[in-house]
Amino acid sequence: MRAVIIDEHGEIETARVGEFPDPVPGPDEVLVRVHAVAANYVDLLVIEGNYQSLPERPFVPGKGPAGVVAAMGADVEGFKEGDRVLAMAEEGGYAELVTAGQAQVYHLPESLSFVDAASMSLVYDTSWFALCDRGRLATGETVLVLGATGGVGFAAVQLAKAMGARVLAGISSPEKASLFEGGDIDGVIDLSVENLRDDLRRQVYQANGGKGVDIIVDPLGDDIFDAAIRALAWRGRLVVVGFAAGRIPTIKANYLLLKNIEVSGLQVSDYRKWDSARMTECFAEIFALYGEGKIKPAPATTYKLDRFAEALGQVRDRRIVGRAVLLPSDI
Repeated sequence: MRAVIIDEHGEIETARVGEFPDPVPGPDEVLVRVHAVAANYVDLLVIEGNYQSLPERPFVPGKGPAGVVAAMGADVEGFKEGDRVLAMAEEGGYAELVTAGQAQVYHLPESLSFVDAASMSLVYDTSWFALCDRGRLATGETVLVLGATGGVGFAAVQLAKAMGARVLAGISSPEKASLFEGGDIDGVIDLSVENLRDDLRRQVYQANGGKGVDIIVDPLGDDIFDAAIRALAWRGRLVVVGFAAGRIPTIKANYLLLKNIEVSGLQVSDYRKWDSARMTECFAEIFALYGEGKIKPAPATTYKLDRFAEALGQVRDRRIVGRAVLLPSDI
């Protein structure tokens, strides 16, 4: 099969497209012909060798592809060849074929295209767990989403709004607020201001009736984390999703006592490993909200497989508006 191959960790330009052995499904695995897979920021970390778990080399990167069932292991139940599915594989998605355990494969609604499914993969489930599990979102609470025009950020904005929250979008380029439609957000927090430490909180209080926010979803880290935590309300919850802005921040534990606030972390792949039933619940709600028209993925720019480096470069350099999606199969 044709695939993006990583022989050694390094910059994306060192990866190559070539022939890689077809994966063979194990007894409880599903073989999927990949129609679409998103280019995610986390893929950059894996390719560079900076992610917390790395496959043996050579390997094919790519998480959460969408496609059709091509074959199944002997113990697989509930699937048949030709089924349209989302396969939450940890790697292997940048290829024509990929395998995933049957517990990590989900039937797609007929109304959901492969490109849109790939666009939603990894970012909507991450956002769902950040809001529902780690953040314990309640109707009527206010959520500040940092990096709101990124993959996780855009998904968190949509899900929080669909779940009855007030939503403030933290963005570094105010002109990108046009990505959101009317009613998607209740205010914009400009992360590009010079005195971020003080001005982020001032903006939040101004937009939220003089109060802090109940939940912050933070995929950015760095100085933005330091400023944002000061904008939490009493008993507020900040969920750390990643560090796309650079520095991994630290916090003094006594600060948590001052307003009874919480800071928690989210590594969504652990839920697939340890609580597959909860993950099934997650995707069931995401697909239901999509079917009801309450959420829809960000617009996608599609690329053939041999343009993977271009797609990842757009993600790395934050030039992409919406999502970058690879199309590995010429179908």
